[in-house]
Amino acid sequence: MPLQTKLGNLLEAVPDALVGVDRSGVIRFVNRQTESLFGYDREDLIGASLEMLVPESVREVHAAHRRSFAADPSIRPMGPGLRLTGRRRDGTEFPVDVALSPVSTGDRMLVIAAVRDMGSHGREQEEQRRLDRLAAIVEHSDDAIISSTLDGVITSWNRAGERLYGYTSKEIIGKSDWLLVPRDRADEARAALEKIQAGELVEHQHSSRVRKDGTVVQVSLTASPIRDADDRIVGVSTISRSLTKKEEAYELSRFMIEASLDSMVSISPEGKITDANEATVRLTGVPRDKLIGTSFPDYFTDPAKAEEIHQKVFNEGVAVDYPLTLRHSDGTLTEVLYNASAYRDDSGTVLGVFAAARDVTRQIQDQRKIAHQQALELDRLAELERFQRLTVGRELKMIELKKEIEYLRKFGRTDGGERDDQP
Repeated sequence: MPLQTKLGNLLEAVPDALVGVDRSGVIRFVNRQTESLFGYDREDLIGASLEMLVPESVREVHAAHRRSFAADPSIRPMGPGLRLTGRRRDGTEFPVDVALSPVSTGDRMLVIAAVRDMGSHGREQEEQRRLDRLAAIVEHSDDAIISSTLDGVITSWNRAGERLYGYTSKEIIGKSDWLLVPRDRADEARAALEKIQAGELVEHQHSSRVRKDGTVVQVSLTASPIRDADDRIVGVSTISRSLTKKEEAYELSRFMIEASLDSMVSISPEGKITDANEATVRLTGVPRDKLIGTSFPDYFTDPAKAEEIHQKVFNEGVAVDYPLTLRHSDGTLTEVLYNASAYRDDSGTVLGVFAAARDVTRQIQDQRKIAHQQALELDRLAELERFQRLTVGRELKMIELKKEIEYLRKFGRTDGGERDDQP
């Protein structure tokens, strides 16, 4: 193979953009990476000035550096790598790292510039730093963070996982995560996996898991899907932490609150919602994170009346079956009965209000239908009574008329003027 062909193949194989420039700054050759990086065809570059590849604002400075290097290659004003800015054909600018190498070809000297896009390189470095920080956070987290495939094969295991479950990462990675699931929790685990495969989250699930020594630990679990570059779900990331007796009681109470069909909210002394369950989200049409921090009375058709229940509980400690009308974000109205009580600290100071609302819309609608039906029946009864009175009145009049006729027949005259009893 001719030397020139070998050299050409070598230039094309180099991953960086290579530009050969003569002393006057005219481009003599480029490789395909140069075309790709700057967006020009090779025919557009060869014979053109090198300065077309840098922004107009720095062309004079760049040309001065180039002339200095051509005069004395040992002079490198910006160090072994020239940190400059490149300009693509479409006008976009990007940081580049340029390495210069002089090459003598008989009576002519060429300078080969190896150009590397530092924008993408910098992004790669930043992404790597981000991944390193994330790995450090996972490794030193107090919560057990475990990754597994959708088939249940464990792929990562942090130190907290070792402390919580007793397995080292060497022992458990590559094994099935079903080793950790008690038999009586198998259906629950399968249901959670189905949610993950559907792209949903499993948040703060109170459950139990089996340690290496066979003991069972109560845990709070949060699981989320792991996606690949094409956004396909390829695995599961699970965060779990052991619950103390107090935390376990809280998790159980929280679970019961979320399972309730009634709307439940906690309210600060200032009347702001500090927590809400899923039933409240359904009745208001507002996500939980948007509800928190907003004014409790604002979700009702009569905010002043809603404020009354808040003040009543603060003053009296409790409110029972307080009627309000709650407005959904789409305008739908829900009739509710609120039961609320104050919660206090150890000194008796009221910290807030816990309120539960029972949806009584259907009952009220049924009551209204019954009341309406009763009203119709009463109107009908009154009408019947009026008709009866009219009928009885007519019958009495007919009886009186018959008596009068009988009387006239007996004591009166006939139409010819003669008495009925005359022979």
